[in-house]
Amino acid sequence: MALRIGVDTGGTFTDICLYDTERNELRVFKVSSTPEDPGKAIIDGVSELLRIAGDGGGGGGFGDISYFAHGTTVGTNALLTETGARTGLLTTRGFRDLLELARGRRPRLYDLQADKPAPLVPRDLRLEVTERVRHDGTVRTPLDEEEVRAQIRRLRDQGVEAVAVCLLYSYVLPDHERHLARWIEEEFPGAYVSLSSEVLPEFREYERLSTVVANAYLGPKVSGYLARLRERLGEKGLAVQPYVTQSNGGVVSFAEAEKYPVRMVLSGPSTGVVGAARLASAAGHPDIITFDMGGTSTDVSLVQRGAPRTSSGLDLDGRAIRTAMLDIHTVGAGGGSVARLDSGGLLKVGPKSAGAFPGPACYGHGDLPTVTDANVVLRVLNPEYFLGGRMKIDPEASRRAVGTLATELGMSIEDTAQGIIRVVTANMARAIRVISVQRGHDPRDYVMVPFGGAGPLHASRLAAELGMTTILVPESPGALSALGLLLTDVRSDFSRTAVMPLGTGGADPSGGDVAAVLGGADPSAGDVAAVFAELDAQAERWFEASGIEERARGTRRQMDLRYAGQNHELTVAFPTGPVTAESVAAALDDFAAAHERAYGYANPGSPVQAVTFRVQAWGEIDARPSSSPVVGGRPEGEQPRKRAVYLPELGGFHECLVHDRAALAPGTVVEGPAIVEQMDTTTLVLPGSTAEVDAHRNLVIHL
Repeated sequence: MALRIGVDTGGTFTDICLYDTERNELRVFKVSSTPEDPGKAIIDGVSELLRIAGDGGGGGGFGDISYFAHGTTVGTNALLTETGARTGLLTTRGFRDLLELARGRRPRLYDLQADKPAPLVPRDLRLEVTERVRHDGTVRTPLDEEEVRAQIRRLRDQGVEAVAVCLLYSYVLPDHERHLARWIEEEFPGAYVSLSSEVLPEFREYERLSTVVANAYLGPKVSGYLARLRERLGEKGLAVQPYVTQSNGGVVSFAEAEKYPVRMVLSGPSTGVVGAARLASAAGHPDIITFDMGGTSTDVSLVQRGAPRTSSGLDLDGRAIRTAMLDIHTVGAGGGSVARLDSGGLLKVGPKSAGAFPGPACYGHGDLPTVTDANVVLRVLNPEYFLGGRMKIDPEASRRAVGTLATELGMSIEDTAQGIIRVVTANMARAIRVISVQRGHDPRDYVMVPFGGAGPLHASRLAAELGMTTILVPESPGALSALGLLLTDVRSDFSRTAVMPLGTGGADPSGGDVAAVLGGADPSAGDVAAVFAELDAQAERWFEASGIEERARGTRRQMDLRYAGQNHELTVAFPTGPVTAESVAAALDDFAAAHERAYGYANPGSPVQAVTFRVQAWGEIDARPSSSPVVGGRPEGEQPRKRAVYLPELGGFHECLVHDRAALAPGTVVEGPAIVEQMDTTTLVLPGSTAEVDAHRNLVIHL
């Protein structure tokens, strides 16, 4: 028996997918998260799903699991709540305060009162060492070993748990940082050590410093969490190496993740994007906008030609994090987002969330009005239970919570609840415009793919707000991030900054002589080849260490390019195979096209610089799920029931048909207004819209 398990831990629920490769059977399950101990919900949920699968004639025990992958928000939450390790920093003399100076920009341009976040390393734990490497890698000032050892002992005596090391130009010459790592091990055994030359061998000193500090700050907490989880899984009988998701959408072993925890800041939402891209492409929709609305936040991303867009980093709560990741934009808008009135008496929703506990008022533990409570008041959500009947809810508690706002606003409870929905929809529409309109993409050219527990519930109104006309709801959207863990590959990213002239970009968009495009004989092809050869060698060593078979290996090259004199780059693909004048010219053409798309113009004939070189390496997994999930429910063809739902489009409450998703066979057409319920989510079909079940059992809504 071979069972494959994917577990995604969210702020409110933990989603679990189980795929039985022998029976070609997929099962999904949800349990409430346990924020104080995320591993408890994982162990309990997997155990219960294995029991349910066993009752159904399949399943088994932890010892039958051949693949286990996990998406977690432990690292992200530690950064946001500033609950990481006590961290020290060793840096080149003169750069002690760079972490605080940053880029010298205010967090919000027109807000003179806005404060920058406090540095993760306080000033008394930021120590300098005497050394200096030039930009070309030559050593101007060698290390003073005795001074360095004294600084290490000083950090040790101040009780730090982790040490970040960031020396000037270490991405060109990492030797000095490696010496420091060896001396830290001798003077301070047991400390978690993070080197910038390993975490981010790229230029831009502040971003590299901020990233390696974040990596060290997260190291003890993330490695401790993964070690405890691995131990608990082993005690239950898991015999295989567990994997964890990275921000780039791939998975790596727990051991590798413990070394680079900063690469996990988007661990949770990244596999949802991967899963959505694969499912939508299989259904004939390669260009999509993903909309993942959970209990705490909403994550959106744009996918073109079936490939999720990537990014080199983000600013998380005002702190620069630079690592390979999917291009995902997050806002504090989820089912648990709390509604309130601001100082001017205007209705606001989020970013504060009720989380898993106390949760929305209808859970029976709290009294704050949330987006979920608004949907219960409007009866869009089932007013009796969630999770297919496993979780009872209190609709009167929702009315009381929303009623407190209604009294303050002087409005009816229903109109107040609908106001909450309008505000949260506007918040999410702004997020989608960030990753589409602001980057030169018209959302009307894309299909929306909603998932997460609340995504399908809000998708129709959000799509209408953006002018989108088609929505594709996967068969099990509430657990798509967990399912994505069974669809993604093992992956790692390698990069290195090496600034060099590449030629002239956009010289002749219609084609032409390669030598003319490159300005004659190309001196840069050999330099480009040398850098890519170095990165390819790193990828090869990673393949070997990860035990990835030759047949399953794949790589992709990219370059960050800019016009000479610019301070920002655009990432373009670089052809695989030998580096030639033709492949360099192709990259230059792609850069000109990308520049015109992003900024509205290109500069034909202007010199172009290559800045950072990147290689993505992956190992394709076997036995991806190909079946539909078993989620329970009524037999196909059973008649729907009715429920009065508040629809402002129809002037108030209106009797709607409530369909069970499991009863909808391929080819079934549902006319709006209607509700489609299933264990892991609820889908709203607005008046005038239709929803059809396609051959892949996706629910395709046409607005």
